[in-house]
Amino acid sequence: MDNVGLILIGHGSELPQYKENLEKLAEILRAKSKFKVVEISFMTKNKPTINEAVDIVVKMGVKKVVLIPVFLAPGTHTEKDIPEILGLKKGEHMLKTGELEIIYGEPIGPDRRLAEIIEEKALNALNQENKADTPYALGSLAASDTLFKASISKIRHMLKGMLEGVPREHARIIERVVHATADPEFAKLIVIHEKAVEAGVNTIKSGAKVVTDVKMVKAGINTARLEKFGGKVVSYVDDERAVKLAFENSITRTAAAMRLAIEEDGLKNAVVVIGNSPTATFELVNAVREEKAKPALIIATPVGFMGAAESKEEVLKLSTPFITVRGPKGGSPIAAAIFNALLSMAEEQKGV
Repeated sequence: MDNVGLILIGHGSELPQYKENLEKLAEILRAKSKFKVVEISFMTKNKPTINEAVDIVVKMGVKKVVLIPVFLAPGTHTEKDIPEILGLKKGEHMLKTGELEIIYGEPIGPDRRLAEIIEEKALNALNQENKADTPYALGSLAASDTLFKASISKIRHMLKGMLEGVPREHARIIERVVHATADPEFAKLIVIHEKAVEAGVNTIKSGAKVVTDVKMVKAGINTARLEKFGGKVVSYVDDERAVKLAFENSITRTAAAMRLAIEEDGLKNAVVVIGNSPTATFELVNAVREEKAKPALIIATPVGFMGAAESKEEVLKLSTPFITVRGPKGGSPIAAAIFNALLSMAEEQKGV
């Protein structure tokens, strides 16, 4: 579906968490690479509006767009208000305007998968998640740490043959990635520049700025621990300037966000962590080659079948220290796991 876009429609809220959660859903869908572009939109209080989102995807070359109301059940908004905004007559779900075909979908509705999520949330509230399967009280930090150490021990045993001859610091990163994905194949896919660990640890210890392509990566980084070094994590993907730049140049918002980050300070001595976007990766690679960007370390694990593998191959050609993953596999959890492994090493060296 190279010419099909998806727009999620939310109601909108003054609380920032509302927009953040809808954006996280969009990031998950982008990672699945089923649609050329995935955008969010709102009926009220937030931007972009529904019509603005449609304009954005059209600028990106979309010929058909599916709009899904992220509402639990049909109601006045889904049956009357949104169709009116789209120009649909009562009962219509499809509209042709110029070269663009608009398809309006149904709200979420009752679904077994949703019921499973509700059940999980209820069990979490009762602090009984997986209680029958483990002797640990998972609500405690000590239990979580015990489980993590047990998992790493199991991974080390599983990967013993693969990790022989690998520098210990590199092995720790590989272990964290395999732990985050439950996929031992990543031990064969990770490529770590010889100076990457040193660059990453030293930059974290110096109070680095960490720039992420999407908020899901930002959410996966332990910011409280990073802040002890004076560092901070920033993402420009929701910056209005990035939205405007993407619209005006017919590029993805993540590419626009990376361009904006580069224009601000050239990413000087920053750690760039890309977990989702091939276009942001290409944007960064080009800027490094043109000496417009000078990051201390690049962590690049974009995912998908459209440019992800190719963008990471370009990273491998850079002299800037990097950590990446070959092929189409990747994702935000992997990028965050790599950074957090470096963060742990920095803490150990500084005795934090």
